Amino acid sequence: MSKTKKYVVRLTDGDVKYLKKLRKKKSTSQTIADRCNILLAMDENHPPAKTYDQCVMACGVSRATIASTVKQYVEKGMDETLKLKRSVNSDNARRKVDGRTEAKIVQMACGPVPEGHSRWTIRLLEDELKVVLDEPISREAIRRTLKKIGLNLTELSTGVSQQKQIRNS
Repeated sequence: MSKTKKYVVRLTDGDVKYLKKLRKKKSTSQTIADRCNILLAMDENHPPAKTYDQCVMACGVSRATIASTVKQYVEKGMDETLKLKRSVNSDNARRKVDGRTEAKIVQMACGPVPEGHSRWTIRLLEDELKVVLDEPISREAIRRTLKKIGLNLTELSTGVSQQKQIRNS
């Protein structure tokens, strides 16, 4: 006895035409192309409609992806299904350290150490950068920036040219 589908995809002729056109565009991302393929494969109005297992094999995506795509189409419509949503916490979302800020961090870390200190620390850099920059930058952002360029604060010399002492022979 087969289980009835909870979510059924029913596309119009115009929808099918739109999905096929969108799928063939070079600018369409792989995620959107996969969603188009899933909707076209699961369409009940234009037989043969595939089962979830057949769609997994045909589209090369997981069963969960098919289920979530079909559910989203039925509940929210085609426009929402074919829209890529970026997470607010994604890597490219509102980075605080851009090229100019990075340059300031490196310039300060390679510059002379403040009086009373033997070397720069991340906390010391953080305090100094609060004065130099408009908005404060976290220690973690400073650490990532220094690691990215390969600057090690624990080395004796971080780039500031120091006078070499010549031994008298």
